[in-house]
Amino acid sequence: MTSTNGNILGSINDTLMAIIGSVNGVLWGQLLVYLLVGVGIYFSVRLGFIQIRQFRHSIHVLKSGRDIENGISSYQVFCTSMAARVGTGNMAGVAVALTIGGPGAIFWMWLIALFGMSTAFIESTLAQVYKVKDVDGQYRGGPAYYMEQGLGKRWMGTLFSICLIIAFGFVFNAVQANTITDALHHSFGWNETTQGIVIVVFTAFFIMGGLKRVANASTKIVPIMAVGYLAIALVIVAMNITELPAVLTLIVKSAFGWHEAVAGGVAFTASQAMQSGIARGLFSNEAGMGSAANVAASATPNPNHPASQGFVQMLGVFVDTIVICTASAAMIMLSGVMNTPDAATGIGLLQQALSNQLGDWTTYFIASAILLFCFSSIIANYSYAETNIMFLNGNTKKGLLIFRLCVLGMVMFGAVASLPVVWSLADVSMGLMALVNIVALIFLSGLAIKVIKDYEEQLKAGKTPEFDRSKFKELKDIEGAWHPDTIAEAREANGNTFDK
Repeated sequence: MTSTNGNILGSINDTLMAIIGSVNGVLWGQLLVYLLVGVGIYFSVRLGFIQIRQFRHSIHVLKSGRDIENGISSYQVFCTSMAARVGTGNMAGVAVALTIGGPGAIFWMWLIALFGMSTAFIESTLAQVYKVKDVDGQYRGGPAYYMEQGLGKRWMGTLFSICLIIAFGFVFNAVQANTITDALHHSFGWNETTQGIVIVVFTAFFIMGGLKRVANASTKIVPIMAVGYLAIALVIVAMNITELPAVLTLIVKSAFGWHEAVAGGVAFTASQAMQSGIARGLFSNEAGMGSAANVAASATPNPNHPASQGFVQMLGVFVDTIVICTASAAMIMLSGVMNTPDAATGIGLLQQALSNQLGDWTTYFIASAILLFCFSSIIANYSYAETNIMFLNGNTKKGLLIFRLCVLGMVMFGAVASLPVVWSLADVSMGLMALVNIVALIFLSGLAIKVIKDYEEQLKAGKTPEFDRSKFKELKDIEGAWHPDTIAEAREANGNTFDK
């Protein structure tokens, strides 16, 4: 009887995996890849490739938004979104791209990040335009809010919120906890259950403090993990500096099939490079998926204009993919491990590369990096989900404690168990979330582009940009946050510190 039940459960599991796999194949293998790339190119052209023209200005805006007297600064929001973006995907994801698509995949990751910067700009600007204040006076916003207010489609916002809560609030946090306990168990032999309890305690401390505490934690964790990781990468680049020009040349040539890339006895085509690089790049930087826009709305930007946060958020895409993912690729390719018959895959390939270059101690470094990357992702993912819980509850705290306890339960579950069906379902949720968000971006992009051009026109005239909602007839009857009294509050919080 037990054997029969086991066979039935096994059949159900296999059937579910086949169905979910087919849905994910359509969503991520065909539909979303073309849509995300297409809107990225479209927005880049409409904005005159603002990600290149105004790159230096975006750095200046980020620096000007570090400290404010009240609320959450642009810099804190930048770090929070980076905490969610930067994770094992920047390590294992790059290794997978190289394994499946070869060196040319890195070129396509760069390209998709370049176009994705404009998409991130649009969605973060819209998140700021339609943000509102919750019961505690904290700004809330994101795709669900601009779907309801900008399009008048609360049902779209509700669908988006549910998908994001499932993916980011529950499943991805369980995945991150599972990654931490697995890495530390293999490196140090630590018990998974004990680790799970410790992770839950620390997670509870941060998420029970709300968005402000999460943002404060992110500003401390993100710089440490990013600088440490990049420092190791620079050491390996310096050790192999003479090989760097050849590696860069190979990346470009392999991307277009001008050079047959072979690694571990496997040859890679230009088509494989393109598909792998675009897919991994989109998963890594999340541009267009609507996730980072949830926290982008929480900032009190400096200058006091919605486009300010767009400049900041597009930098997040650049740092995530073009800086950190490139660092991972450099460490793997310069080490030469891809050309060995016994080359590992996934995170093992990166560990192999570091061990070959710097010794076995790097196993502990990778474990520590995973701990920081994944834990920061847990608390940042929670912040995304919290905003959408608030949306569903009319910007009140109703049910928030129950939700927090459920998140902690999923973190503990993920620390000690692994269910591939659940992880695959999260991909479906994220895919639907992205699909709904892209539709909203297309319909609202006209307003976003006008808002961004308004910022640039003021900047060109030598003024410090400031938002005047009366210029935009689309906002006439919208109960948003950009009223004169709100702008005055933001000006006071920033202390007029923006220097053109």
